[in-house]
Amino acid sequence: MTETIALNPPRRLNFARIMEVLLQPVRTFGLVVEENRPSWFTPMLALSLSSFLSMVVSGYLTARAASMGEVQLPRDWQYWTPDMQNNYMQAQQSMQGSVFTYVIPLVSALVALWLGWLILSGLLHLGSTLLGGRGSMQSALNIAAWASLPFVIRDVLRVIYMLIAGHSITSPGLSGFAGSGAFLSQLLSRIDLFFIWTCILLVLGFAVADSLPKNKAIADVLIVTLLLLLAQAGIGTLIANLGGMAVQRPFF
Repeated sequence: MTETIALNPPRRLNFARIMEVLLQPVRTFGLVVEENRPSWFTPMLALSLSSFLSMVVSGYLTARAASMGEVQLPRDWQYWTPDMQNNYMQAQQSMQGSVFTYVIPLVSALVALWLGWLILSGLLHLGSTLLGGRGSMQSALNIAAWASLPFVIRDVLRVIYMLIAGHSITSPGLSGFAGSGAFLSQLLSRIDLFFIWTCILLVLGFAVADSLPKNKAIADVLIVTLLLLLAQAGIGTLIANLGGMAVQRPFF
């Protein structure tokens, strides 16, 4: 007699796996690979929700400060010319509506999140393939999404900090050590403990998913993340410079 065993299909939403990835990454990445299916929806949903919460709280505090006549000045305000300062203040007055306070920052953050995930996954998969990895684009999308979960913790901690401090964060990451350098400030603003944590998870994940030696996985992650950091810092610097003449509002 042949017995048919009904296996429960993996759940599309598996929030219990979030803690498993953070606490037991190697074992959990192995399970993700064994399932051989798209499982990126859960971590990307969690990242989207945490980003949404952070943007809403930041927007609320910014709107409240504006209604009280308080304007948060850029870190390098003292180096701006009088014309740039005047343009900035005029732009801030025109940006007190809900569209500029909530909608644009939120849409920009979500676009940056999802587009950044796709670009990161594609570049890591390409680098892994060139280094001899045997993974697929599907596994790259899964690993990149699950490995980004430390940013959920960062968003939650930022929300808690903003609610306690009563104002939005003006110097994220290590940007406080940048001095007056605009590019360096943009670069360091994206580097913190949670970014390093994510890089470690990416190394572990691609080593498991693509059967890469640890040294090759490290090289793949370092090269790709460095390129993306430099690109983001360059775009952020350009936006900040344009903001001195018009509207100064980095979106990421």
